[in-house]
Amino acid sequence: MNIEQLTLSEIQQSLRDKKFSSEELTSAYLARIKNFDASINSFITVTGELALAAAKQADALIAKGGNLPSLCGIPLAHKDIFCTEGVKTSCASKMLDNFTAPYNATVIEKLNAEHSVMLGKTNMDEFAMGSSNENSFYGACKNPWNLEHVPGGSSGGSAAAVAAGFAPAATGTDTGGSIRQPAAFCGLTGLKPTYGVVSRYGMVAYASSLDQGGVITKNAEDAAIFLNAIAGFDAKDSTSIEKADEDYTRLLTDSLKGKVIGLPEEYFSDQVDSQISKAIEDAKAVLEKQGVTFKSVNLKTTDMAISAYYIIAPSEASANLQRYDGVRYGYRCDNPKDLEDMYTRSRTEAFGEEVKRRILIGTYALSAGFYDAYYRKAQKIRRLIKEDFEHAFASCDFILAPTTPTPAFKIGEKTKDPVAMYLEDIFTISVNLAGLPALSLPCGLKGDLPIGMQLIGKPFSEAMLLQAAHQFQQATDWHKKMPSLAK
Repeated sequence: MNIEQLTLSEIQQSLRDKKFSSEELTSAYLARIKNFDASINSFITVTGELALAAAKQADALIAKGGNLPSLCGIPLAHKDIFCTEGVKTSCASKMLDNFTAPYNATVIEKLNAEHSVMLGKTNMDEFAMGSSNENSFYGACKNPWNLEHVPGGSSGGSAAAVAAGFAPAATGTDTGGSIRQPAAFCGLTGLKPTYGVVSRYGMVAYASSLDQGGVITKNAEDAAIFLNAIAGFDAKDSTSIEKADEDYTRLLTDSLKGKVIGLPEEYFSDQVDSQISKAIEDAKAVLEKQGVTFKSVNLKTTDMAISAYYIIAPSEASANLQRYDGVRYGYRCDNPKDLEDMYTRSRTEAFGEEVKRRILIGTYALSAGFYDAYYRKAQKIRRLIKEDFEHAFASCDFILAPTTPTPAFKIGEKTKDPVAMYLEDIFTISVNLAGLPALSLPCGLKGDLPIGMQLIGKPFSEAMLLQAAHQFQQATDWHKKMPSLAK
């Protein structure tokens, strides 16, 4: 059983055809994790016993037959930012190393209702703050394509696990590109839905107006299947969008003939690696053969996005992370002298350097003397970015752009230069500020490292984005290529 090659749709069919049982499949994935993950560090917690128990229950349902849930019996990995009842939810932080969640996130509840199987919780940048998965209390995660390089962040563990064949798909979260950038670095399909399509209840908050749960899979068809299971209105989440449920697989086989794709001039500059530019040119040629036409569009506020994001996101983080004070749950320092000492030392000892940096930036931006100069101005820029996209979408169906300016960089290469690290998100951040859906899919290789391209859509156009990605993948095989470790 070459589990590392299996897609969600193939596993669906194989389980129903009794080619193997969920328990057999789960055991195979757990064995693969045990044998190979020590060199990659993609998992924080492996839930072997729980996984096998869930697989047995799924097998009993499959044996009965009838109308089975779409993901019944399918093993999955979850970013360690989703609360999982009875299992450690750490956000890759010392602050929550001892925290066992007392309830499930809505995404986890939905997947439990599907009778899917949780293999474990994946590594990430601490509290989702980072672009490389180097900011983890549990150590850096490595890219299965080249162990000297990063897998991207903050959902690097989820991407690495899928690329290495430890799971056929995984959950992730995207605040400024944290699903799409790791998907690009690891040769996968990563979808960030429209803000509010996937519930944030039980998803530990970093920046509440930007965070969005999504999926990392081997291809667009799998992303559509996975999104079907986790999307939908949730009364527990005040930012959840109340809209009719939809089938995200419904357009996959439709032709792209007549579609118009916008090419933002600002995204194709000399800061983009030349081989990424060439890979996207080649992808354009494939799409043109499928009846797509291209036109130039302008997103003039692109160069403002990084500055606005790194005011808004840290400001929200500063507010969200004030709850970690050593009082109710999480890390508490030893032998505090008094309450102030406990607060100070607990937070100093338990938060990593990047988290501290962002808390300080956010607290400064929100302070009385600087609120108008920084935070209010950043929110005005955010509105301009949204208007930019609205104007561009008046003349095109979706936008094509690089996901990242370079392929995966080396571990340690940017850790001493936060600004260089932040610039890795230059093509993804605007999407979050505007609340739009976007996905990254593989379109080439530079040496042994994958190249990803990004498709950005209008609000609630996930089905059309998945259609475009699927049609591209029917004409190419980049999504089928795997790192040598996974073969």
